[in-house]
Amino acid sequence: MKELYQKLRTFTGKNYGLYKSLVGKIWNFGDFDLEFIHVQGDPFAPASRLKFKAPIEILGIPAEWGNFPTKRLALADFLLRKIANEVNSRSEAAKENGEKFLLNVQTPGEEILVRNSLWVGGPSENAGKAIVELMLSVDLPGDKRTIDVSSAAEILTSTIPDLLMSLYLNSDADKKEALRYIESLEIREALLAEMQKRNFIAFVPDGAILPRESGASDKPKAGAIPFTSPEELRETFEVCGKKISGMAISKGITIIAGGAYHGKSTLLSALESAVVPHIPGDGREWIVTETSAMRIAAEPGRIVRGTRIAPFVRELPFNTSTENFETLSASGSTSEAANVMEALEFGSRTLFIDEDASAVNFLIRDARMRELVGEKDEPLIPLSDRADELKNRGINLVLVIGACGDYLQNADTVLVMKNYKPFCETKRAKEIAQKSSVQKPLSKLPPFGEFRSRKLLQIAEALLPGIKTRNAVERQVKVRLRGKEMAIGYVQADLRALFPHAETATLSGLGLFLLNLLQNVEDIPADEAIQKLYTQIQNVGFRRLPQGFSKDSELPRKEEIAAALLRCNLPMT
Repeated sequence: MKELYQKLRTFTGKNYGLYKSLVGKIWNFGDFDLEFIHVQGDPFAPASRLKFKAPIEILGIPAEWGNFPTKRLALADFLLRKIANEVNSRSEAAKENGEKFLLNVQTPGEEILVRNSLWVGGPSENAGKAIVELMLSVDLPGDKRTIDVSSAAEILTSTIPDLLMSLYLNSDADKKEALRYIESLEIREALLAEMQKRNFIAFVPDGAILPRESGASDKPKAGAIPFTSPEELRETFEVCGKKISGMAISKGITIIAGGAYHGKSTLLSALESAVVPHIPGDGREWIVTETSAMRIAAEPGRIVRGTRIAPFVRELPFNTSTENFETLSASGSTSEAANVMEALEFGSRTLFIDEDASAVNFLIRDARMRELVGEKDEPLIPLSDRADELKNRGINLVLVIGACGDYLQNADTVLVMKNYKPFCETKRAKEIAQKSSVQKPLSKLPPFGEFRSRKLLQIAEALLPGIKTRNAVERQVKVRLRGKEMAIGYVQADLRALFPHAETATLSGLGLFLLNLLQNVEDIPADEAIQKLYTQIQNVGFRRLPQGFSKDSELPRKEEIAAALLRCNLPMT
């Protein structure tokens, strides 16, 4: 720290660009090593990026916590929230005084994810010692084009070292809170393993809090009714010395019904979100869903490139084949068919479908319309006609249904939500289905066929000309975000439907992943290529990716990465 201070003093009266001379050297910060990853070109440019690194034992963290991936992931999440709270508190205090706090760190959402903002690395890849790596963004102070040395020295050699104290676990209270995060994640992982061992696809514990504050907030709703399992579906798991009871959803076809505003979509949303872990206190921390599950919805206007949708859409007018379907703007039904087939292609074995977000003619077609239009002139095969076949092929469906009663005849489990409380009505639903007019499927269903597996090169070859810099000044291909629209060089992707509530850091991580994937295309199955890079990031973080520390980034699921890849396109010329 002393050496950095002395270096800063030599900048007095010098041009702002001299800050860049701080790059390329490791600066000693006592217990931490500091590295300037990026230095901004002027005071108004995007903030500089600083990386701090220290062994976990120096920070008062038990060494054994660094030996297990689950412990490291939970610890990283806890430490990031700890320092983010401190930074946000100081930022609010500065704002009240009419000042701007020049430091920033990612404030994570409710999920526990692999992030580059704070990474706890294992001993095997760090010379035998587990380490903490923290990324801070800093607006390096300047007076127009001149370095503000006194302010720079203050923030770099006084404010930041003070903030870094947030990472030390010197008190019993800090260790106890960190251990709460670790134990919560370990319980969730054990629940997931036990659930899968018993052939369930999802589990919601008694006492879970499903409703959120609002559509704009992912925090638990105050005063929400805690979840209570129907007795018919209650299971008890013994994990990590605890007995946890709740509702277990079996494989097959599950229907969630009920009146409007009684909690159908809330339950489905909780199940969708439970494909990744949540922090203790979120209310969903011990809800678990099998990890390949994907949300399926209509996505009118999406691009589809070479997807086989023939199981749901027979040959279209004018001899348009659906074996290798291409369109720049899919309809609601064809987009939903593509979303299903692409999810299955990349290994999803559970599909979540909300009637409200679906194309009606993709879900069902009643007897009167079948008679009016006729089979010959209707290319669409509704999901209701394929539901049993999908189940027989090991695909699970969880559907929120308010009006499409035809699915009752297919259902293995029927839940009815009343005032946010689930009731198991499977027996009654079967009785209703038997005495009602049952919709017969198409008389001659074409063969479903195998789930396609494309090679990465086959998907990427049309995109590769766009993976280049946007202008002569850029040295690297950049990932740019505008809301939920992403650009990688000249490649574009509209992710609004795929990631309606995603954090910016998730989209940044997605962009970095796809950039690296497309810059290193291999002629191997696309799911294999994605898994290969995904495993690398899980093991060593973003550090080995070019530009891996350029922005706050977190790792989406590989199923979501595949879905985003298939939405990439070059702009029309």
